[in-house]
Amino acid sequence: MKIIDKEMPFLEHLEEFRNRIIKAIIGVVIGAIICLVFSKPLLNVLLWPTTQINLPIEIQVLKVQGMFVVTLEIAFFGGIILSLPFILYQMWMFVAPGLYIHERKYVPRIITSATILFLAGVAFAYFVIFPFALRFFLGLAPEAIKTNIAIDFYISFLIRLLIVFGIVFQLPIMSYFLSRLGILSPAFMRKYRKHSIVVIFVLAALFTPPDPLTQVLLAIPLVLLYELSIFISVAVYKGKAARKLEEIERKKKGKKETD
Repeated sequence: MKIIDKEMPFLEHLEEFRNRIIKAIIGVVIGAIICLVFSKPLLNVLLWPTTQINLPIEIQVLKVQGMFVVTLEIAFFGGIILSLPFILYQMWMFVAPGLYIHERKYVPRIITSATILFLAGVAFAYFVIFPFALRFFLGLAPEAIKTNIAIDFYISFLIRLLIVFGIVFQLPIMSYFLSRLGILSPAFMRKYRKHSIVVIFVLAALFTPPDPLTQVLLAIPLVLLYELSIFISVAVYKGKAARKLEEIERKKKGKKETD
């Protein structure tokens, strides 16, 4: 059953949405300020993958404002990652009034899982995908060519990759939530598996730099996550069926006792 709340007019919904966005932005700003203070250590962390390949690399500043732009980029995206649990909390608090009581209790679990999956996607891109991509692309250069990379291009490329992988790792959470709401079903996901794989490769082409290798490196985890999402949807529907069966048995038992 739903909690009986006073129905909010449309304008009040907009006001609530605006307040949640403002709070989320404040969270990002606070996170960005913290990351700005620690921008130099964070920059060293982002440069770490260049030390993991056996190729000489020189990271250069080619623009006067290059380091300033890099520092702001690190602060902004670092602020988003740092404040992610708070952002997700604001999103769920906006959605919560429309959920059933038994659905609301899953909110903390979903927020925690979404944060962990996002960080898992970031870690996977940082430790596996990006070093592999560096070795492959820079290894194509002949020995006579010096490998010099502009710092702003390097940081933009890496942060974009981290964010994209963090987002695509949310697929199991989306599958769980949509299955709980009855919007998604295992049969539907199995039926459109081939279509989904095509869409995945198209999205990988849109979200990654224009090279086939990075697109494939993003598409493969997405396909695996899609298969995992099917299993999650199956588990959700089995749980629903078990709860319905228990409810039917309880009603039968109650009816026999009254008789």
